[in-house]
Amino acid sequence: MIPVIGIVVVFGAVLGGFLMEKGHVLVLIQPAELLTIGGAAIGTLLVANPIQILKAMMAGVAGALGSSKFGESRYLDTLKMMFELCNKVRKKGLMGIEDDIEKPAESEIFKKYPAFLKDHHVSAFVCDTLRTAITGGVEPFDMDQMMELDMEVAHHEALQPVQALTTVADALPGLGIVAAVLGVVITMGSLGGPPEEIGKKVAAALVGTFLGILLCYGLVGPLASNMAKEVDAQDSYLHVLRVIMLAFLKGLAPMLAIEMGRRAIPEHVRPTFDAMETGCKRPVTDAPPARAETSPPEAAPATGA
Repeated sequence: MIPVIGIVVVFGAVLGGFLMEKGHVLVLIQPAELLTIGGAAIGTLLVANPIQILKAMMAGVAGALGSSKFGESRYLDTLKMMFELCNKVRKKGLMGIEDDIEKPAESEIFKKYPAFLKDHHVSAFVCDTLRTAITGGVEPFDMDQMMELDMEVAHHEALQPVQALTTVADALPGLGIVAAVLGVVITMGSLGGPPEEIGKKVAAALVGTFLGILLCYGLVGPLASNMAKEVDAQDSYLHVLRVIMLAFLKGLAPMLAIEMGRRAIPEHVRPTFDAMETGCKRPVTDAPPARAETSPPEAAPATGA
């Protein structure tokens, strides 16, 4: 909602200043200039990007106009979910969560957290990592390397729509100049006519430059910047999951692994320790004894046997 307010403020301030100087709003309405600039910008997008990047860019723009999906409540739900998952591993071993990670949509744990299931990359990141751990023979260091590689690939792909939109923003002032030059060409063809007609054509040509610059710095550029911040927020979210899973696979107790993940959450959306502790312990009625909390996760299958 805040980005929408910002866009309204930008255009409202520009239009308000124009009206304060006794400007006529109708002079700024130049469909031909807008068609030239907008059509050329869309054309450059189609030329420079494949269809998957265009789809991701449109989804990113729609997301940028709303609130971030990685807020404090999302992080708190994630900590609770991972705590439940880690506790199940402590009780039944890694094989005990095989059904959960093979069919996440049918998992009794994951079904409580629809935001996790809806985000296919995040759910695949968690499930694929734990699936690899179940196969055995993979050291925590190697597991960390795999998760880091996955995050790097995801970050690179997520930045491609941002770069595409940034390129369009950078091109808009130039496209505005193109529209202005075309307007000057038309004006030159009208020399010798009434001064009022020539003045209208010059004004229309200058509006092209005005629109190109305004759209660049007042709309498209800020949207690209907002999308980049959302990419960073997703990367931070994956990093938290990485810290939790790596800490637990190294043998830390579930609550310690969750606390390590909480410390990795950006401070402005980090839940408090009390909120985490209350949220994690309340839904778990069959937690393992306190003495078992200090043993590594691999010890659970032997106890069950």
